[in-house]
Amino acid sequence: MAGISTSGAVPIRAALFDLDGTLVATEHRSRAAWTRLFHTHGLEADEALLATFVGRRGQEALADHVHRFSGSTVNELFDEAVGYLNSPAIPPPYPVAGAEALVKKLYTERVPMAVVTSGLREHAHALLDHVGGANLFTAVITAEDVRQGKPHPEGFLAGCAALGVDPAQAVAFEDAPAGIAASKAAGLTCVGLTTTHAAEALAAADLIVPDLAGINWPPLSMTAA
Repeated sequence: MAGISTSGAVPIRAALFDLDGTLVATEHRSRAAWTRLFHTHGLEADEALLATFVGRRGQEALADHVHRFSGSTVNELFDEAVGYLNSPAIPPPYPVAGAEALVKKLYTERVPMAVVTSGLREHAHALLDHVGGANLFTAVITAEDVRQGKPHPEGFLAGCAALGVDPAQAVAFEDAPAGIAASKAAGLTCVGLTTTHAAEALAAADLIVPDLAGINWPPLSMTAA
C-alpha cells in the first residue's frame, strides 16, 4: 500500500478495522435481509434505501423508516431482520480479499488492533472466525458498547482508548461513508475500501484501495499529522 504521510510525521502504531464489508463480506447478506423485511411488510426497498443502512447500527437506520411499518417498533423490526440472516436462502459471509493475511501479519508483528463495528457482539465474534478469530484483536467495539453509532466518532475513540493510543497514531480501515466520517471525526487516518461503495462515495478517506490484498505495513510507511 502506498504510504500516507504528512510533514507532522507522527508514526502510526495501531490499526482499527470496521468489520462488515471491510474484514468480512456481508453486505450481500444484509441487503437480502433488509429487502426481505421491507417486502414482507408490503414495502419496496430500492438501492437508494438499502444504501442508507450500510455502515450504521441497524436500529438507527431503521428509525428513519419505522413510520412506514404500521404497528411495528424499531426493535421488533430489527429482531425480524436478524432472524432472516439464519435462513438458508441467505448467502454465507466470506473474508474480504487479503483480510486474514493482514490481520495475522499485524498480530504476529504485535501491532495493536481493534474492531469497531455497527453490528452486535455475538454477530461480530462469529464473523471474526473468518479472519482468524476475535482473540487476535485487543478490543472489539460493537453497537452495544456505544451510545451513538457511526458516523459519530464514539466507537473509534473507544477503540483507541482500549488500545492505549492517540487517534493520531492509528489508522482505520473502512468501507462505508458513515464509517469514514466517524474515523476522521475521531482524528484517525483512514483507508477506504471499495468493497461496498464506489470510490466517489469514499472521497473523505486518506487513501482508497479495492480490498486488503497487498496492504503493506510497517507503521513508519504511514504517518499522520
